[in-house]
Amino acid sequence: MSIMNIFTQDAFSVMRLTDALREISYVPSLIGQMNLFQTVSIDTLDIAIEKDKAQNGILIQASPRGGPGQTFGKGKRSMRTLRIPHFQVDDAINADEVQQVRAFGEEVAVERLQAKIAERAAEASQFFALTEEYHRINILKAGKLMDADGSVLFDYFTEFGETPAAELDFDLDNATPAEGVFRKKCAGVIRQMASILDGIPYTGIMALCGDTFFDDLIAHKEVRDTYKGYADAANLRGAYINSGASGLHGAFDFGGITWANYRGGGSVGIDTNKCHLFPMGVPGLFRTVYGPADYIETVNTPGQRLYGKQWEMQNGKGVNLEFQMNALHYCTRPRVLIPGKRT
Repeated sequence: MSIMNIFTQDAFSVMRLTDALREISYVPSLIGQMNLFQTVSIDTLDIAIEKDKAQNGILIQASPRGGPGQTFGKGKRSMRTLRIPHFQVDDAINADEVQQVRAFGEEVAVERLQAKIAERAAEASQFFALTEEYHRINILKAGKLMDADGSVLFDYFTEFGETPAAELDFDLDNATPAEGVFRKKCAGVIRQMASILDGIPYTGIMALCGDTFFDDLIAHKEVRDTYKGYADAANLRGAYINSGASGLHGAFDFGGITWANYRGGGSVGIDTNKCHLFPMGVPGLFRTVYGPADYIETVNTPGQRLYGKQWEMQNGKGVNLEFQMNALHYCTRPRVLIPGKRT
C-alpha cells in the first residue's frame, strides 16, 4: 500500500481531525476561563438580534372618571443581523516528512502522520485561542470586535444604537488624596452600573487593570488604611501572588469591586494606565456563537469551536492541512462597559 492511500482512512476525516484539535491543551485565556461569554452553536452563517427598547418610566396624570385616560407609545423594536466571521490557517505536510514510515506498514504510518498532524494542530489551536482572547478583551475594552490588523469588524455601540460611557479618572497618582475620595468613586461606579442595567440582575463588578494602574491602586493610602488591622490584610499582601497561569498577576476586592491585574502578552493586553469595568452574572450579556465550517460534510450542522481537514496534494507530494474557526463574539448591552484611567 502506498503511503498516500492512508489519507483516505477514517483517521484523517474531518471528524477525527476536529476531535484532535479539541484534545489539544489551549493557551491560558482569562476571559475564557471566567466563562463570561456564554457559548452557543448554530447551523447558519448569520445571527439576528432583536432588541426591544422600552420607554422610560412615565408618570400618569389624574383623569376624570368616565373620561379618556392618558396614552403613550409602544416600545421600539430593532433587529440587527450579524454574519459570523471566518478565521482559517493553512498548513501542509510534505511527503519527505513521513517517508521513513513507509517500510513499517499502514498502522505505523497512520500513527506517525497522526502525530505530525497533532503537532500542527497544537500550534494552530494556540493561534485560535490567542485570537479568541484578543476578540473578547477588545469587546470588554471598547465594545468592538477587532480584526488582527486592528480594523473593526463590528462596533457594537453602533450596531445597537448605544453611547459609550465616559472614561472615569480615578486620580491614583495623587500623593495627598482627600479622605474617602476613592471609596466614593467606587460607590459612584456601582450606582452608575445599577442605573445602566436598570433592574437587570448582576452578581458583582470586575475591573481588569493594567500594571501601573494596579500598582498605584494597591499603594493608594485609602486602600492600605482600609486593610490595616484586619484579617483581610492578607488579601492585599497576597494580591500579587496569584498564579500567572490564571491570566492574572493578582486581584483583590475593594469598594464593592473586584480589581484584577490582567496578564497580557503581545497584542493582547490592557494599557498600563487603564482599567475596564463591567458587571458579572448578567444573563446573556456576553455571547460567543460558533458557526459551521465551509465543508460539504458540515453544511447545516451545529458549529464546532474548531475544525480540521486534510486532502492529498497533486501528484502525491504530501498532504494539505486546514484549520478553521467560525466565531462571533459580542456584547448585547455595550453601554455597561465603563473605562477608567489612572490619572
